Amino acid sequence: MVYITRALVDVLLDLASDADPDRVATGVSITPAGELEGASGLAPETPVFTDFFLPDPGNAVNAVFGVNLSTPARQAQGHFVSHPVRELEVTKRDDLAEVIFVAVPPWELNERTFAAFDRRGERQPLEVIDARPPDQSLPS
Repeated sequence: MVYITRALVDVLLDLASDADPDRVATGVSITPAGELEGASGLAPETPVFTDFFLPDPGNAVNAVFGVNLSTPARQAQGHFVSHPVRELEVTKRDDLAEVIFVAVPPWELNERTFAAFDRRGERQPLEVIDARPPDQSLPS
């Protein structure tokens, strides 16, 4: 079972909608369920996808200078991609990760438009939960 917060799904679908008709891709990361508010039904060590990294708009710095400023892969346990004109599946063009979330239009949450896949492209059971990380503030 793959767990993801409703808030993260909403943000990812908004990113996909805003980028349409272009594709969007970004890393997504997990938080243990024990650190979330509203995830008491899950074992504390259960990984829940909660956060995303800002998408890389073409990575112009890398293209010009050969410097990759994107989020290191080790910080993202999953990947999100939108397929504005494709089927709900993992393609050869998608970056592989342990879990790949794919969205297709219309940009809404249902089993025909948003799904989780493993690195082999096999669809995984997905549960969207209403949980959130605790409020955090930046150190002064």
